[in-house]
Amino acid sequence: MKYALGAIFALALFSGIMPLAFSDSYLTAIEEKQIKMTVPSDNVLPWAFVKGTTHNVVDGHPVIIQIYKDEKPVHFAQVNVNNDGTYQYKFRVRDVTDNKVTNIFEGDYTVKIFKTINLDSDYLNNIIRQKSLGNEDLKTDVTVRAV
Repeated sequence: MKYALGAIFALALFSGIMPLAFSDSYLTAIEEKQIKMTVPSDNVLPWAFVKGTTHNVVDGHPVIIQIYKDEKPVHFAQVNVNNDGTYQYKFRVRDVTDNKVTNIFEGDYTVKIFKTINLDSDYLNNIIRQKSLGNEDLKTDVTVRAV
């Protein structure tokens, strides 16, 4: 058991997963994804959204979304995960009030998505398989789009 835990923690360090707790039946962890978001200066759409799917989600734990510009935090949110494992967060990127246009978001951003997951043997085996194939982007299941 001691070696298995060591292997899990070593694997977690290289896969963007931070172990949180261990019990007799499962290990929970925070999985972090980072993606880029670009909002052009000529954007005419008022909304953008972050959406994705999470597997092995821990019930009652929302997805945390953090948006940074030049490594400075600009917007944080949390959203509940639906029964099918999907989530979506919609946010305003452009405002028009009294014919005055305000670009709330403009330029390049880093979006960090944090999910609390259960690490079962299937999930860990998938990470090991993906790493052995040289796949550094294990599960790109998140998109950011303007709407």
